[in-house]
Amino acid sequence: MDNVITVEHLHKRYGDAVAIEDVSFEVRRGEIFGILGPNGAGKSTTVECLQGLRSATRGRLAVLGLDPGREAARLRRRIGSQLQSSALPERLRVGEAIRLFARLHQQQVDVDATLAEWGLQALRRKAYATLSGGQQQRVFLALALLGRPEVVFLDELTTGLDPTARRETWQLVRRVRDRGATVVLVTHLMEEAEALCDRIAVIDRGRVVAADTPGALTALRGGPVRITFSVNGYDPRGLSSLAGVESVSIDAGRVTVTGSASSAVDVAAALAAQGIAPPDYRTHYPSLEDVFLALTGHRLTLTEGSPR
Repeated sequence: MDNVITVEHLHKRYGDAVAIEDVSFEVRRGEIFGILGPNGAGKSTTVECLQGLRSATRGRLAVLGLDPGREAARLRRRIGSQLQSSALPERLRVGEAIRLFARLHQQQVDVDATLAEWGLQALRRKAYATLSGGQQQRVFLALALLGRPEVVFLDELTTGLDPTARRETWQLVRRVRDRGATVVLVTHLMEEAEALCDRIAVIDRGRVVAADTPGALTALRGGPVRITFSVNGYDPRGLSSLAGVESVSIDAGRVTVTGSASSAVDVAAALAAQGIAPPDYRTHYPSLEDVFLALTGHRLTLTEGSPR
């Protein structure tokens, strides 16, 4: 695989406090790689070390073949970043921000083309403080993509956005990947990780507890699939003989079948063979929340004021 990021046994300590205990993973070129975990897990500290913003206590890091600790200046010319605490001066206008950041990058940037690409033309003369949360994130993505970086770090990009703005931002993240950049997405949102990420590293208490595709994680760690439907005079107990079915139960006229992912197809086929088509037939697959609970013993929740 063409890996653009390698992290081996990263450890970060602040005095007696350990922010990262032991983190290892690799990011492949062209993917959206998610770092998923609660506040305090060490997610933001990890990506700040990868960008050369913080020094690792120990471990080996390589981003685009460069050591972030020793070659940060060279690295920053090839990456883009939106930090968790990103903000601009309240009176700075959107067009001015594009022009200013282009100068900081020491690059020639077509401001009009950049505004058009990210749908910011109507906001050109708007001050940062007057923008909605979704508009601000659109501006930050445009700034992070100036100069077409090879790797883009996005830290809690959609925190505080309403559902509509969040999904619009997800579309923009996909555009970043489609333009050829590798995206490292830090998030505490299960839905966001499932919707966007090709692969995920699940971090808890400073350690990677699992890393794989969302589908593989839920299939291997999330528990059984549940199929539910109404009885309507049908005796479902014979479904227990199907391959992959673990249990069949009936409660108040509603059937619940648990089993492997393939059992959902077999149950549907068995019902259809008898001319039965329950209108409320549902298949409930395990989620990343189920995976996180199985891996850590607790649910992924935010704790206000906790370290990152």
